[in-house]
Parts: sequence; structure tokens; C-alpha cells
Amino acid sequence: MNILIVSHTYIVDLNCEKFKTLAGLAPDLNVTIVVPKRWRPGGVQNKTIATRPWQEGSFRVVPISNFSENNQGLLCFGQDLIDLLKSFRPDIIQVEQGAKSVGYAQLITLNRMMGLKAKNLFFTWWNIPYELKFPIAALEAYNLRHSHGIVSGNQDGADVLRQRGYSGPIRVMPQLGVDESLFRPQAQPELMTQLGIQPDEFVVGFVGRFVEEKGLLTLCDAIAQLAQQYPDQRWKLLLLGRGPLKEQIQQRVNAAGIGDRLILLESVPHDAVPRYINLMNTLILPSQTTENFKTLTSVGWKEQFGHVLIEAMASQVPVIGSDSGEIPHVIGDSGLIFPEGNAVALKDCIAQLMLQPEVAIDCSKRGYTRAMECYTNRALAQQQLAFYEELLAN
Repeated sequence: MNILIVSHTYIVDLNCEKFKTLAGLAPDLNVTIVVPKRWRPGGVQNKTIATRPWQEGSFRVVPISNFSENNQGLLCFGQDLIDLLKSFRPDIIQVEQGAKSVGYAQLITLNRMMGLKAKNLFFTWWNIPYELKFPIAALEAYNLRHSHGIVSGNQDGADVLRQRGYSGPIRVMPQLGVDESLFRPQAQPELMTQLGIQPDEFVVGFVGRFVEEKGLLTLCDAIAQLAQQYPDQRWKLLLLGRGPLKEQIQQRVNAAGIGDRLILLESVPHDAVPRYINLMNTLILPSQTTENFKTLTSVGWKEQFGHVLIEAMASQVPVIGSDSGEIPHVIGDSGLIFPEGNAVALKDCIAQLMLQPEVAIDCSKRGYTRAMECYTNRALAQQQLAFYEELLAN
């Protein structure tokens, strides 16, 4: 089976692990990933990345000349894509740029014109209902009409696609898995000492962007209430990330008289994140649905997955999440869920893990089992391959 994946996501080598693992699941599997030759990720990494080809066994990454260097919907490719399709002749074509992608329409059209007879799939994270006008509506209709299958990163995304009229096969799974060799239980006594964390202190943790939709102000309010209700409990609040809410977070905890309990770290290298997660007695993702996020076709945002949850679960750190978007589906019965924006309920969840160690241990074991069974790169590769085999059989 020849599998062609197309996405700007895989300009980062670490993001390729799922498909590299898939290529090794059987001797007849060949996986080629197409990435744009040049790409500007935006955000904190605002420089243009020039990608490189690389190969490991039956897995390879091939940079292809591209039009649009920073818009995934407009991303499409040059003549060298046709040359690759002629030589590789894929059985599966999966474009990971969403339902309204010009690049996906390009691959569908080339598949038809060249008589490749490959199965067309796309991946999407989008989980908010939307309305479209011409010509975007026509583009999406074309893409959906010629899709043999879809991979959605969340259940709400699958529901939205059904509302858009798609009736074919959909599988719900995240785009990227967790690397259990990096995210695993490992004591960090030296790092604890370096940060001034005492062995008897309960560490409440967060990893992510300091923005309103991540629910950090709700977390601050919950922590303030925790301190007031349980004045004798020893704990620290460990926040990893950066963003415009930093000063407001500091002001809110200082106003509550708990500024000395806050450890806020902005510059943690990605490969060091597992060490900091292992300092935590619980990791919290308190995301909140918002109407303040706007695109050309829709308004609003809710949590699309919450990758940090599966990283904590793989590290046997108990997780607490709000009920925004995909979070309850990710956690399942392996952690605690609270109504988004409800600081009292979040405070009660933290207190439950802090005061009932047996509950925390049970959550850590359940979370680890769920991460290993559902969310490692190997587990996702097996799910992905099973979906491809089902589509080819039909």
C-alpha cells in the first residue's frame, strides 16, 4: 500500500512519528509525506522555514514547490507534485489542510486526471458550525463530494461535517500522538529544588498559551478559593507558557494574597516540557468556549483536542479538564471534568485530588492506560492503517 500524506504540519520532524511508525507496521507499506518547500508558521516563529528531504526505510518526506507560504487553506503545489504522483502512484491520498483546502481540491483533480484511482481523504480540526458563500461553498462541496473518507481530530468536527452533508466514513483521532519515550513518569528532585518546590507541596500545573480562551483566569479564581477554604494545605501553582494574559494572571494571584505560590515560566524548551509535567500532581486544562475568535467563514472557538492532556496522562499525572469541546472525549473516565468557567467546581476537583490521594492514584493509572491504548503514535498508526484498509476493501 502506497500512502501519500500532504500537510505543512510535517515540516517538523517530530510531528512525523505517527506516519513513520505506520510505515513499519507491515513490509508492503510505503509512506511519503509532501511538505511545502517554504513555509512561514507565524506566531513566535515568524521566520520562513526551508524544508529538507529525508528518508528512513519505507518512510520519506519530500518537499514540493508551493504557492502560499502561510495560509493552509490556500496552500497548493507546483509541477513537481505531478512528477511525484507519476512515480509513487499512491493508493491513499490524505491532505491535512481541512475541508475548504485548495490543495485538497488540487490532489483530488490530479488523482482523477491521472487515473490513479487512489482513495481521497482529508484531516480537519475544525469543530464550529459555519456558513459559506460562493466560491468557497463550491470548493468545499467539490472536496466533500470526492472524499472517500475523512479523519476528524474531534467528535464535534465529525458532527459538523455531517451537518455539511457528508455521509461517508469518518474516523475521529488526533493528528499527532504522544511519544511515550519522552512523556513518561520520571522523578525530578533537582528541578524541584531549583524551583523551590518542597516535597510535601501539591503542584497544580498548566501548560499552554496565556490567553482567555484557555481559562487561566478561571484557574486563578479557583486557586484563590482553594487557598481560602483550605488555608493549611501546602501547594504551588506552576504555569508554563506565554501570552498576553501574563500580567493579569500575576495581578489576580497577588490580589488574592497567593503570589508567593505562583511559579510562572515563559522560556521552557519543548524537549524539557516532560520534566516540568513530572513535577505536577495534577495538570489542568480549563479551556473556555468563546465567540471572540473569527475567521473568514465562522465565529467562535472551543477546545479542539488538548494535546497536553495526553502528555500528562502518559506521564501518569492526573488530569482535570473543562467540558469545552473535545476535552471530555479525550479524558473519558480517566480524570475529572468540570463545567467550563465554573471556578467553584474547578476548586472542588483540585481539592478532591489534593485531599484524597487514592482518587489521584486511580486517575493517574486510568489516564496512563488510556494514553497507551489510544494515543501513542503506534496506537494511532494502527487506527489509521485499519481505516485505510477498510476504505480500500470497499
